[in-house]
Amino acid sequence: MSQPAQVGADRSVAFSDAARSAVEALLAPVDAQLTHRYPGEPGSRQPVHTVYVPADTFGAGTVREWGAQALAAFDEHAGTPGRLAEALGVADDALLADVHARVRTKLEREPVEDLRIDFEDGYGPRPDAEEDAEAVRVARLVAAAVADGSAPPYVGIRTKCMEAPVRARGIRTLELFLGTLLAAGGLPDGLVLTLPKVTHAAQVTALVRLLEDFERRAGLPAGRIGFEIQIETTQAILGPDGRATVALMIGAAEGRATGLHYGTFDYSAACGVSAAHQSMDHPAADHAKAVMQVAAAGTGVRLSDGSTNVVPTGTTEQVHAAWRLHHGLVRRSLARAYYQGWDMHPAHLPTRYAAVYAFYREGLDAACTRLAAYVAKAGGDVMDEPATARALSGYVLRGLDCGAVDLAEVTGRTGLDRARLDALAGR
Repeated sequence: MSQPAQVGADRSVAFSDAARSAVEALLAPVDAQLTHRYPGEPGSRQPVHTVYVPADTFGAGTVREWGAQALAAFDEHAGTPGRLAEALGVADDALLADVHARVRTKLEREPVEDLRIDFEDGYGPRPDAEEDAEAVRVARLVAAAVADGSAPPYVGIRTKCMEAPVRARGIRTLELFLGTLLAAGGLPDGLVLTLPKVTHAAQVTALVRLLEDFERRAGLPAGRIGFEIQIETTQAILGPDGRATVALMIGAAEGRATGLHYGTFDYSAACGVSAAHQSMDHPAADHAKAVMQVAAAGTGVRLSDGSTNVVPTGTTEQVHAAWRLHHGLVRRSLARAYYQGWDMHPAHLPTRYAAVYAFYREGLDAACTRLAAYVAKAGGDVMDEPATARALSGYVLRGLDCGAVDLAEVTGRTGLDRARLDALAGR
């Protein structure tokens, strides 16, 4: 039996230059593809919600009115920390007192983080002249709000989809909206467009081509205009050939996709779920969102959960019941890393922020302790790796962005400033 060759101190076996070169040649295109497709987390703030308002109801005072109505509901039905605890069915403690104060400040200062003016389901079919005029009117109002500082950080429209019966109408509305914005002072930094009811990746490509054409004709930088893809059809999750299609749609966006938004009720209905059981926590919804989550991971495309259609109105008992449902659904989404969702009524805002603020405040001490230990290489009872440090700093940054926590308290606990947190998070 032959013996294996022994490698001694005076003799070594090494990879040849030819083998090394072959590896580099093999993997160079793969490296480029991975770098392009998975750029990592974008450096921008992600809003905690998107508020949907039908285009014909949108006016100059809409955001202010939503804030006033949300604050009135909050004061009437949860005017003290104890009342908020009762409404949500949680403990009345120091954390909740802090959350209560922060929610009230948020409703006064910035009640809406992301506004989508809806020309699709919330608007419906209208005569062309009417929708043309509405698109121009809305764009002028958005431009004025951006100019005077009253616009939310993110604002835009949802057009009709790319399917044949409404395609031309959706394209026309988008053209008028963008053109009017441009003429009124330019496209705002926080502009967001939403493409609904996508059933094929080619529909995403079609929007890319339109935006390329608009940018070229307007003298805008290539890639200036991005958009969200709304996942609310079964074809957006599974194609006719059995392939998962969300990743194909992200690829078809050619770097313009900024988000994937789950459409609770359209998707549930498409799956045959009865109306009484259509919800963000239905197993069909969980499956769709799990596919979205894996497809978007590392691409810089962010996820948004859907909405509840249970509206907090009526008696205090009815409002509290709706708030407990909404609060629980938002908490569930946050735990599953869906950091954004839709809000369809002003009275949803108090529980949106109560759930979000509690989520970030209750874990703040532990996250800061682990971050400080990681940076100091001090070890401790948890041995964190760079990936976990990214998650910890990302968690803290999300809390900072929405107002749940303050930079001074983060820096006091960790010794880290905003720039160092951004670096750890890969922003």
